[in-house]
Amino acid sequence: RLLQQKGVNFDEIDVSLAHGRRQEMVERAGGRSTVPQIFIDGQGIGGFDDLAALDRDGKLDPLLGLG
Repeated sequence: RLLQQKGVNFDEIDVSLAHGRRQEMVERAGGRSTVPQIFIDGQGIGGFDDLAALDRDGKLDPLLGLG
């Protein structure tokens, strides 16, 4: 996992098991219902492809407070 490789602590919520959390995720993600949905400091990033693109473009580390 990318975030683990960067040594970042994160919470993972299984929305299939957590009652009500899926709807909360969809609302916070602007209607996106695919998983995973990644949030950094409450800001919706999108899915893993979006996270990887931020990393590839050098924009992820500043969002994570790294470097």
